[in-house]
Amino acid sequence: MLRTHTCGELTIADLNKEVTLTGWVQKSRDLGGMTFVDMRDRYGITQLTFNSDDDAELRAKARELGREFVIRVTGKVIERSNKNLKMNTGEVEIKVVKLELLNAAKLPPFLIEDETDGGDDLRLKYRYLDLRRNPVRNNLVLRHKMAQEVRKYLDGLDFIEVETPVLIKSTPEGARDFVVPSRMNPGEFYALPQSPQTFKQLLMVSGFDRYFQIVKCFRDEDLRADRQPEFTQIDCEMAFIEQEDILNVFEGLIRTLFKNVKGVDLAEVPRMQYADAMRLYGSDKPDTRFDMKFVELNAIVKGKDFPVFDQAELVIGINAKACAEYTRKQIDELTDFIKRPQIGATGLIYLRHALDGSLKSSVDKFYNEDELKKWSIAFNTEPGDLLLIMAGQTDKVRKQLSELRLEMGNRLGLRDKNVYAPLWVLDFPLLEWDEDSQRFHAMHHPFTSPKPEDIAMLDTNPGQVRANAYDMVVNGTEIGGGSIRIHDRDLQSLMFKHLGFTVEEAQKQFGFLLDAFEYGAPPHGGIAFGFDRLVSIFAGLDSIRDVIAFPKNNSGRDVMIDSPSTISDEQLNELKIKTTV
Repeated sequence: MLRTHTCGELTIADLNKEVTLTGWVQKSRDLGGMTFVDMRDRYGITQLTFNSDDDAELRAKARELGREFVIRVTGKVIERSNKNLKMNTGEVEIKVVKLELLNAAKLPPFLIEDETDGGDDLRLKYRYLDLRRNPVRNNLVLRHKMAQEVRKYLDGLDFIEVETPVLIKSTPEGARDFVVPSRMNPGEFYALPQSPQTFKQLLMVSGFDRYFQIVKCFRDEDLRADRQPEFTQIDCEMAFIEQEDILNVFEGLIRTLFKNVKGVDLAEVPRMQYADAMRLYGSDKPDTRFDMKFVELNAIVKGKDFPVFDQAELVIGINAKACAEYTRKQIDELTDFIKRPQIGATGLIYLRHALDGSLKSSVDKFYNEDELKKWSIAFNTEPGDLLLIMAGQTDKVRKQLSELRLEMGNRLGLRDKNVYAPLWVLDFPLLEWDEDSQRFHAMHHPFTSPKPEDIAMLDTNPGQVRANAYDMVVNGTEIGGGSIRIHDRDLQSLMFKHLGFTVEEAQKQFGFLLDAFEYGAPPHGGIAFGFDRLVSIFAGLDSIRDVIAFPKNNSGRDVMIDSPSTISDEQLNELKIKTTV
């Protein structure tokens, strides 16, 4: 080894030891006849000292060192006169007797500091430099620790880690596939897996009753802060189980991660029906760190000649506690917020329950004080509260009010990143209607089992069929989801039929799975956790980018290696591909 110790381990107990360290120059300072150099590696920082009285030539050499130069030093551990107790190594320094330059460095394009002056694009272009910064490196250390805890927990329950193929068959449903041309099979393509879904089901057919994999997945979809074209899942499947078994095992995984990585003891994770989540929060991933549940007002506001309410399918609102003193400007800001194109609401109605007990609304022309008291009773308001009310088509207005609820949570400081509110959301709809294609699509995927008591409704009322499906939500973010799978060929064929597949299409796309079900497929189910999202929650980050070593930008580009990029005509000819761009 080129070093005897790292830059983060020497303490007062190591006084007078002769040591050799290697690392990067963080910064240097000249004070009188001495030069001090902070030397950094992955483990920490150690201060080096060079004194002209001891070795003027060596000090002169040290003064030529620039930021990020790679060096090797040998010297004696001595006690610092000016200690820095915020550092592990802050009580000691190295009195250097030998300095070796391993590699010089250009001046970095941004400061390699915890608080840097580099913007997102610049740091992505020089990601290998950004990874030297403590916050980014610590995120990857956290990711490593979480991965090890996952493996340890699942291995302790007899799960087997199995790798599944990356070059697979392109199948419909879900997001767009990334496709890969096959040179040996001209005109044919592989797809990169959106998940190992069918393979983990086949592993259950194979008798591997407990499988997991920390696996790369790929989706060609529009990007945002919590999306990347390639992402990582904790992918799991179990056979001979029921839904309750899945919930118990993987609630245990999440509680173990919080305990062993964050030192947080989670209580038993509460459960909520999908229908209740939509009714009370307008979201299938509600943030339950704060209350502010929806209250429906149809029964008490309709029939008062106020067209906005009378013509609406649903009138709902939230109680923003202690916000009655909001100014007109603040309420106008909230109105502008919900009118943004991303939300699409047309307006906001409010009721102030003033500190003196009076009730004042923005629709006093249509509702007298006695009628407003009914609103107050419905919301159980207290003096100082502010009701925010919206009206419209049921699904749309719930989503719009959900956005307003989260915005109020942010404004009131109710979404503390150091507070964790996990939740199971259960019994999702099996199917959802797509206006563009004018047909039903699987809400999760085509292999999700309907609840047995709802199967008859597939022919009569498919939109009301519930799935044996479940999501794990933490702080308003879905971190995992899964279902009990179909394991019977006839039922799977029926599901394909209701998704618009002909018998021939189903056989062409999924014949391998349907055939496997004829060879003794066990009851099975599973779940997949978004590992990047989970790590970002543990790290207190809004974006998953900084928990990924080499992420893409919002255009799906790796600006560091300039990818995607064109390929040569020779390669295109080999693949029998012509481009028309």
